[in-house]
Amino acid sequence: MTVIAVANQKGGVGKTTTAINLGTALAATGKRVLIVDLDPQGNASTGLGIHRANRAVSSYEVLIGQAAVSDAAIATAVPKLDIVPATVDLSGAEIELVDYEERTHRLDHALAATDDRWDVILIDCPPSLGLLTINAMVAADSLLVPLQCEFFALEGLSQLLSTVERIRSRFNPGLAILGVALTMYDRRNRLTEQVSSDVRAVLGKVVFDTVIPRNVRLSEAPSHGVPALIYDYRCSGSEAYMALARELIGRLPPAKPAIAA
Repeated sequence: MTVIAVANQKGGVGKTTTAINLGTALAATGKRVLIVDLDPQGNASTGLGIHRANRAVSSYEVLIGQAAVSDAAIATAVPKLDIVPATVDLSGAEIELVDYEERTHRLDHALAATDDRWDVILIDCPPSLGLLTINAMVAADSLLVPLQCEFFALEGLSQLLSTVERIRSRFNPGLAILGVALTMYDRRNRLTEQVSSDVRAVLGKVVFDTVIPRNVRLSEAPSHGVPALIYDYRCSGSEAYMALARELIGRLPPAKPAIAA
C-alpha cells in the first residue's frame, strides 16, 4: 500500500482536482484507490458525489480515534475508488488534537491499522501547513505537489520544502517527494512558460513531464459530482491526468511479490 499526500499550503492550485482525477485514472488502470479527504471544506467528497447527509463517519472521526478507516470509507461511482469523506468538523480538529498523545501521528496509526484492500491512498490536504497537513505528511510515503504556474509559485514551494525537511528530521525520515505537477498551464501566457522553466531549472526531474492545462471541463466536473475523466474523458484536462497517472505509476516503488504459503 502506497500512501501519497497531495499537498501545497497555497489554495487554488488544483490539489483536490488532482487528487480526484488522479485517483480516477489510477483506478482505471486496475489499482484499488482510497482518497482521504482531509480538507474541512470537503471538496473532494463533493466532487465525487458524496452528499453531506452520507458523511456520518468521516476523516474527523478517524483522526480522533472514534472510527477505523475501513468504517469511514465509502465506495464512489468510480469502480475501485473509495473515499473517506470530510465534514466541517475537521475545522476544529487542529485545536482538539493538541490535547492528544502523538497528535502528529493520528492518521499514520489509523492507516497502519487498515487491511490491504487498497493499493494506493491519496490524501487531499487542506491549503495550510497546520496539524492536519502534518498528519498527512507523517502518514505518507511520498508527497505530490500540485504547483500553479504563477509568479509566486517558487516562493510558496520553498516554504513547503522547508516543512518537508522538518517532517523528515523529526517524524518521518522516509518521506520522499514523488513529484511536482504543474497545473493551470496556459501555453498562450509567457509567464506560464517562464514559471515552468524556472521550476524545472530548480527541481529538475522532480517535476513531472506532464502538465495540467487550464481547462473549463476540469472546473465544471465537480458541480456534477463526478471526476472530469467521467464528465468528459476526451477533454485536454482528462487526457493530461491520464498521462500524469501513467508517469506517476512509473515512479512508484515496485510491488512486493506475494510470499507463497
